[in-house]
Amino acid sequence: MNRIRGSLGLLLGVAGGALLLTWVGTDGYKQTLITTTATYALIALGMYVPYLMAGSLSMAYGAYAGIGGYAVGLISAKTGLPLVAAWIVGPIVAAVVAVLLGLATRRLSGFFLAAVTLLFGMAFTALLVDAESLSGGSGGLGSLRKLNLFGWQPSHYQVVVGSVVVVCVIAFLLDRLRMSPWGVIVRTMRDAPRAVEAAGVRVPVMNLVALAVGAAIAAVGGGLFTYSAGSVTPDTFTLNLVFLAIFMPLIGGSATPWGAVLGAVIAVQLTLNFPAVETSGTLILALGVLVILLVAPQGVIGYASRLVRLVGGRRG
Repeated sequence: MNRIRGSLGLLLGVAGGALLLTWVGTDGYKQTLITTTATYALIALGMYVPYLMAGSLSMAYGAYAGIGGYAVGLISAKTGLPLVAAWIVGPIVAAVVAVLLGLATRRLSGFFLAAVTLLFGMAFTALLVDAESLSGGSGGLGSLRKLNLFGWQPSHYQVVVGSVVVVCVIAFLLDRLRMSPWGVIVRTMRDAPRAVEAAGVRVPVMNLVALAVGAAIAAVGGGLFTYSAGSVTPDTFTLNLVFLAIFMPLIGGSATPWGAVLGAVIAVQLTLNFPAVETSGTLILALGVLVILLVAPQGVIGYASRLVRLVGGRRG
């Protein structure tokens, strides 16, 4: 049954991605929206593992996305290495930083963990501004070279398609991970850590692994956005994005990683793509989250599944 649900999620995700790409066409603005949506979705997916699976709320995901973004910028501007190496180095560095930060904050939880990791994200931004010789300071790094794979340079539309594919693949893999024995242990650890410890599982180690996986995914998103934009600055990945990423799975449905993807689509459309609510999209999004939490605590996907079951029960 879990395999069927996982395959259905992938099928619906691919269908949704295909619809979005059809909607985009050759419109440059819409292509930028899809790239932004993919970045939001990857950061939300990165937060999904430690936050919704392991129950550890870290607010340092702007820094992890920034590491991925600056990996692309630095390798492009400062080295002659193939640009594809940035998507290897960035996630690895982000994962290492997440583990070190996790070790430093291992005794913290709840508000205190969120506060300390929030300060870390702010300190990371300040570091980028001060390290002008390396990071370009407040102006960041620009005019980045294009990806070259054995003589082939992808067009902007092909980068958009690749971003959608990456999101679908990672969401599917996380959904499989959630239903795996490891995922079951991590979700049990969130609610009953002592029971998991009694079974011989090291809860702190599992938390660190969850943080590393989440940071690596966020770094992939940061790298994709930087490459698409052609530049990166210390203010590219703001705290506003992190706060939105917290709510995206709640909007779409926290029971599955696909909820984070749907939440990202809804968040970008409301905050960036509706001129009628251009100045109040974030407020509408916040009110929407409140309504969803009251009416459909399992998010849009959970509410839709409930309606399908009700309709199926009545027909039966």
